[in-house]
Amino acid sequence: MPRTYYVYILASQRNGTLYIGVTNNLERRIFEHKTKFNKGFTEKYNVSKLVYFEETNEIGEAIRREKQLKGWNREWKLVLIENANPNWHDLAAGWFSGVSGSSDPPD
Repeated sequence: MPRTYYVYILASQRNGTLYIGVTNNLERRIFEHKTKFNKGFTEKYNVSKLVYFEETNEIGEAIRREKQLKGWNREWKLVLIENANPNWHDLAAGWFSGVSGSSDPPD
């Protein structure tokens, strides 16, 4: 059975601080960000809203894409997010009951 890898973008808020990462378990990784399990950038800047992700079955492709996105200028990243998720909804909303930052406020 092929493994799935994810390249994802988190945001602190709409047009806020962005974080790009790669993982083989998106749900676990987003949970770690939302609960501030790992100390670092996302904890410091409160970056825990999943606003974009891509899937692939190739780890090399996932890493290549992560590096590519990290090399993009901010405007390109914002356009990528806006095209896929124009309202900047937290795509992980509802994944974890009782976890702070795991739902969107109403529009």
